[in-house]
This record gives sequence, structure tokens and C-alpha cells, in this order.
Amino acid sequence: MAEDSYDEECDYLFKSVLIGDSAVGKSNLLSRFSKDEFRLDSKPTIGVEFAYRNVHVGEKIIKAQIWDTAGQERFRAITSSYYRGALGALLIYDITRRTTFENIKKWLFELREFANPDTVVVLVGNKADLRQSREVEEEEGKSLAESIT
Repeated sequence: MAEDSYDEECDYLFKSVLIGDSAVGKSNLLSRFSKDEFRLDSKPTIGVEFAYRNVHVGEKIIKAQIWDTAGQERFRAITSSYYRGALGALLIYDITRRTTFENIKKWLFELREFANPDTVVVLVGNKADLRQSREVEEEEGKSLAESIT
């Protein structure tokens, strides 16, 4: 799908946020979605960044605006305000680091505190290409996903 101009008129604007511990791959997911790029040498996000992509669905244009929040504890006060107005949230953990999975409940609590109660939540087990180093089994992720709906 070709990248569209930011100035292109859109029918709908959807804001989503990426949430999770530092180094779970939030920025690379954003980069892959918005620019179809992946960088092994990506640097930690400072505060919040965002990107967009226009998606054509039928005859409608949806501007997907995705906010990438810093996962470090020291930026938590900054990022909480960015939950407001989000229609969707991706809670992301690294399948090769169990602590990132265990921290999902903390991120979900923060999301529920600051976001609209109708915000759609999706759980993402990232870095599936590193399955030989897996610490979180697929069934554990499915079970948690079912419990947070």
C-alpha cells in the first residue's frame, strides 16, 4: 500500500497508542506500519512520538494516527495525558522477556485510569521471530488477552 500524503483529506481520524515496557518493539511496530521500515539499531523513545498512515477502506479514507509512548518509568507522567482521546491501544510485550508480560497488568491499569472506557485494547506478543528465546508461551498470551476484554 502506497504511503499517502499527510494533507490528504480523510473521512475518519483514529488515534491509537502503543503501550508497554521499554525495548518491547513499540517503535519498530510503528515504523513498520507507517513507513514499512524496520531498524535493528533503533533508539529508545523519549517521551512520545507519533506517526500516521492513511488507509483506504472501500471508498473511505481513514487516517490512523499512532502514538508511541516511552516505556521507561521516568516518562510515565508525560505519557499518561496521551491516552486521552485514543480509540485504540496496543498493549505490547516481548515474548522473550517474561517481566514485560508480567507488567502488562500495570500498563492496563494505567490505560484504564486515563483513557476512555470504550477504548479498544489489543494485546500484542512481539518478537515472535525470536521463538527460540521464548519465555512467554502463546497460551499464556491468549489467556491474558481473553481476561482483559
